[in-house]
Amino acid sequence: MNLKNKLKYLPFFLLPFLSACNEEETDSKKLENNFTISGKITGAKNLNVYVEAASQNGIIDVASGETNTEGSFEIKGNIPDMGIYQLRLGDGDDKIIPMTLMPKDHVKINTDINSYAVSPKYSGTEWAEPLTRYMQMANKLASQDTEFAELQTDGASEEELRAAYDKMLVPLNEFAIAQMIKMPSNPVNIIFSRALTPKGSFDDWDPKNLDVLKKVYQAYTKRFTDSPIVKTLENQVFQIESAYTAHVNGTDKDASIVSSQMAPEISMKNPEGKVINLSDFRGKYVLIDFWAAWCGPCRRENPTVVKLYNKYKNKDFTILSVSLDKDASAWKQAILADGLIWPNHVSELNGWETSVINTYNFNSIPHTVLLDKTGKIIATKLRGESLEQKLTELL
Repeated sequence: MNLKNKLKYLPFFLLPFLSACNEEETDSKKLENNFTISGKITGAKNLNVYVEAASQNGIIDVASGETNTEGSFEIKGNIPDMGIYQLRLGDGDDKIIPMTLMPKDHVKINTDINSYAVSPKYSGTEWAEPLTRYMQMANKLASQDTEFAELQTDGASEEELRAAYDKMLVPLNEFAIAQMIKMPSNPVNIIFSRALTPKGSFDDWDPKNLDVLKKVYQAYTKRFTDSPIVKTLENQVFQIESAYTAHVNGTDKDASIVSSQMAPEISMKNPEGKVINLSDFRGKYVLIDFWAAWCGPCRRENPTVVKLYNKYKNKDFTILSVSLDKDASAWKQAILADGLIWPNHVSELNGWETSVINTYNFNSIPHTVLLDKTGKIIATKLRGESLEQKLTELL
């Protein structure tokens, strides 16, 4: 992907962090319309326009409409709460723009078909002006950064490209952070928050970012009291703070959990109240998956885990899911909703006070520990592609 395309999709980098809503909530056919999106996209003659939302089951339709011969359109629909949505023009994947829609929003989109995906002009809502500036700034950076383009042409390493890319994003991140400090309760901060999160390491991360993130969380708590976004943001703040504290204290190295060590015993109750022991699974490869229903990254990782379970369940492989939930009902519903069909689900329903957290020495979830057939640890922190590669190697 070239630099312009990379920056074009930059506002969506946060989607794994906070998702908008679930499929049931976005069934606008059953509910009264509570938002309107209208405008004119010059050059977009008779094209479908879709309002979409992210869910654990992928992108889902919220509402749709069609441009007329002049490119004008109007869409009405219903959303359950404030969140990240997207407006797709046409049936491809190259013309998509983000929106932090709220109920009662009346959004205007006025642009042309060539500028639509890179520098759209929003108006009509409190988040429209800062998001318009953000998108325009991202597009300008993509167009003017010659250093990054030269590195790509010269065949620079991935590390060099990443360093140049991060450097290029500095003014965009500074703009986002300044806007968050200025207007902490603005819905656009769901997108701007990506500027505050550590990029894989705390080595070059400014801890003042956590103060800004807390300021946004506190403002959201007051304004969006019942929104799922608030709970997700609370968890994100907690996880970043915990991980940073562990980094500063030098306790983020998984010192107590190493390869070839026997995995400490886990004995907990399943949803039916039966005690399940980790040692019961000797003779199988076991993936211990620490997760929770309230953990957005965990829920987004679940489809991969389900796919791998189905692929290897007949090859001496199983999963022990250890939940850090406190709400039994939410835990059980998440198991069902995400299709976690293996039978080995346990929890103390004690959140971050769960007894094995210190034993397994982790401070964020999802967290995985892969065991061999004797109960010895093979690897930790495997997710996505790295987990699939390891299982392919073993099985």
